[in-house]
Amino acid sequence: MKRWFPLTLAALLAACSSAPNAEPDPTDHLLPAHHDPQRITDAYAFDGEIRVHGGKWDGWTSVGGHHAGVNWPWASATKQVVAVLVMQEVERGRLALDTPVSTYWPDWPTAFSAPTVRQLLQHQSGLANPDDSAPDANGFPSAYGEGVSEKYCLLEMSPPGGDTWRYNNCDYVMLGLILEQVTGEDIAALVQARIGEPSGWNNTRLLDRDGARDYVARSEVSDRRISGYGTSGALIGPLTDMILFDRALMSGALLSDNSRAILWQGNPALGFMGLGQWSFEAPLRNCTSPVRIIERRGAIANYQVRNLILPDSDIAIAIALVKSDFDFGEIWTGSGFMHDMLSAIACR
Repeated sequence: MKRWFPLTLAALLAACSSAPNAEPDPTDHLLPAHHDPQRITDAYAFDGEIRVHGGKWDGWTSVGGHHAGVNWPWASATKQVVAVLVMQEVERGRLALDTPVSTYWPDWPTAFSAPTVRQLLQHQSGLANPDDSAPDANGFPSAYGEGVSEKYCLLEMSPPGGDTWRYNNCDYVMLGLILEQVTGEDIAALVQARIGEPSGWNNTRLLDRDGARDYVARSEVSDRRISGYGTSGALIGPLTDMILFDRALMSGALLSDNSRAILWQGNPALGFMGLGQWSFEAPLRNCTSPVRIIERRGAIANYQVRNLILPDSDIAIAIALVKSDFDFGEIWTGSGFMHDMLSAIACR
């Protein structure tokens, strides 16, 4: 999974807001008053799938060279789902965000300070990082080969907390195990009962090592890699289900308004990270004021995923493609594919 979102975002946002016309954008001609997002995908040679809910482009879809409704690896959008499950347990009083996880994990090694639930959600845990494991024959971190385990994550630790964060898939592997501990339910069943059913999912579930799933560009190697991520990145399903999840989250079907506000509270000191997603405001072309954006990114093997929620306008956008080097750009810089696509969909 890719690390992202520099801690200088606040400064970049300020610069972008104060000098929006410093340099002409080469794609300005693609964005007339009634711009069409299809022209953006063509201009950037985007060949994947995009789904839109809400706004004037409600129902718009671009499938590129794929069939509509195909399954995609959700990669780290899985973490967004796990974070909602955690907040549901906070609502039920079985988890508390600022309680050390050793409270819920009796076998936590006493040699290490236990991070809080919030520190796991915001990548401040100090757990061992599977991305640091020795590469396998294909150059992929070997810790994912048999699935990232509790034993690996607790192999060595540094003190949790501090004033920064480090992206770490062990954080969400451990959250999945803790959810099983406090609910007494298998995590796959929990995802289906607590997220899938209220959202109205059709075909999304965690990829396990014994269960084959059809998805875009599937291979034996990608099966092994994706399943190894577990609750940090192994959901597989159509983008229509991702949109259904976004709508259920916005509507209150998954969390109360208060819990959702906590989930979406971006911390400027951590690069505007919320819980399992990032929350920030950014200026978009042809919008009269900065737009509040909830963003979750994912990258696994050759797949890239974006899930974006614009809660103030009831818009959700789900994007996936098989091209690890496709440049989405950074929304807050005022240019690039993602900025132009959001401008086309969200602004006049």
